[in-house]
Amino acid sequence: MIVITLTKVPASLRGDLTKWCQEIQTGVYVGNVSAKIRDLLWKRIMDNIGNGEATIAYNTNTELGYTFRTTRRDQDVVDLDGITLIKQLNEVPGEIKHGFSNAAKYHQARLKTVKEGRTKNKSENKNFIALDLETTGLDPLSSEIIAVGAVKKVGNDEEIFSRYIKISGNIPHVISKLTGLNDEILQEQGEDLSDVLDDLLVFLSDDTIIGYNLKFDMQFLEGALEKTNKSPLKNRFIDLMPRVKKVELFLDNYRLETVLDKYGIENRSPHNALEDSKATLELAFKLIENGNLGFEIPVM
Repeated sequence: MIVITLTKVPASLRGDLTKWCQEIQTGVYVGNVSAKIRDLLWKRIMDNIGNGEATIAYNTNTELGYTFRTTRRDQDVVDLDGITLIKQLNEVPGEIKHGFSNAAKYHQARLKTVKEGRTKNKSENKNFIALDLETTGLDPLSSEIIAVGAVKKVGNDEEIFSRYIKISGNIPHVISKLTGLNDEILQEQGEDLSDVLDDLLVFLSDDTIIGYNLKFDMQFLEGALEKTNKSPLKNRFIDLMPRVKKVELFLDNYRLETVLDKYGIENRSPHNALEDSKATLELAFKLIENGNLGFEIPVM
């Protein structure tokens, strides 16, 4: 039996590991494999870990009955008369290891973009664009994007982007019921993912992207860009969810519909990508009016 813990590793590695182990808690994997497979899994982790950390524990013939390995840079595994112990290091040796997988490269590019975006003069952002996606599920590794909606305010006018995307499989019944989309709609009105992304990139330009629980949407969007061999986004990103959580401490939950109701914002069609993005942009303006974003959205 083996137990593996992962922190801050690429999503592709987490998904890959579930082929052999069961994820019983976020970042904690349990499996029952041979010693050969165990060693191959550890090599796979080491090759794709990026800037993350991993620890593996497994049965062995020692005084404790188990041993472990770890990539933690602040600790070292030492053997004391057959007993495996952790030694805490006062100094962390070596440089930070950067991953070489595509997911790791996208992650590094995203971190760099966010860091640079925080230091930019905010007047450089021409417009703010609210973005929302509808997908066939919650896992960006196994689910697909079925709709993209985005909206930006230009003076007194709104510019919108709304597309459906053809997918390889079928829309799950629960998703169809939630979004109102079905296989027939996607076949008739859907477009190729690559074509939609090309048009979306033009629409986004270098403007700042706003979303609610934006991390979820960006995982899918970045994965789609990687899948279609397109460059990662270099835009600045602002997720409204953590900002709402800081100022609204007593909401029953932080689902978008609950927050919109709190701020008196009507969403005519929840779980419609375009309507959700419109409501999200309105929420951003409400937060700015209340002084909860710390800046103003420039209007062209």
